[in-house]
Amino acid sequence: MTDKPIILSIAGVDPSGGAGVVADVKTIVALDCFPAVAITSITFQNTSGVYGASHQSAEVVRAQIEPILDDFIIAAVKTGMLPTAEIISEVARIFGENDLPAPVVDPVMRATSGDSLIEESALETLKTKLFPIANVVTPNIPEAQTLTGFPIENLEDMKRAAVKIKSFGSRAVLIKGGHMPLRNKSEAVDVLLDETDSVTEFRRPFFDVGNVHGSGCTLSAAIASYLGKGKTLVDAVYEAKRYVTERIRLAQNLGHGAKPL
Repeated sequence: MTDKPIILSIAGVDPSGGAGVVADVKTIVALDCFPAVAITSITFQNTSGVYGASHQSAEVVRAQIEPILDDFIIAAVKTGMLPTAEIISEVARIFGENDLPAPVVDPVMRATSGDSLIEESALETLKTKLFPIANVVTPNIPEAQTLTGFPIENLEDMKRAAVKIKSFGSRAVLIKGGHMPLRNKSEAVDVLLDETDSVTEFRRPFFDVGNVHGSGCTLSAAIASYLGKGKTLVDAVYEAKRYVTERIRLAQNLGHGAKPL
């Protein structure tokens, strides 16, 4: 029997358990990997909204990560909520100083409720410091629109957005299509532009279960888990999307707002 791959999540805490490192840990464990985490922000939220946050300092984030790296061999890394330019820069420095796998970067900007989870001044740092070291960047449609500056209304727009975002330096970009407004929507289509500039479309059934909470965190954690288990990026995305689709199908009303996965 081999040891389980260790997956490091660098992200925020959602006390209601639907998103952030709690969602990451649930996903990593479900996919038979071992989770390690570093907390970037403690948010005050539930399924209905975000009511505030206490961001950690860059020094505190480093202080969490360094003992983990001293003790474990990390198979894969994902980043989620990185709320300040200082934290983003520090995380990028840590990657430059250590032999870490290129991260899955989920560019978390807003909660499902619409509340902002990143300072406006940090967006440029995200693009210039973290994207160039990313294995894959995984924006949803609203995030991709913010990053590119143009509307995304169809599949061709998604592909154009992937090209634009990849130009910031990442090896690959996955545009998640769950937010795209389509008439008679029966499929959720994601678009991957990989490091060879090949485009792969991932199609799964679209389940209209209302707002769900934590789907982006779950997907990026699942991609990191499958990468940590040795799958190629295309295969990791395929398996991760299948996993998330099933979690969405089974989503339950546990609170008064969006359904946690």
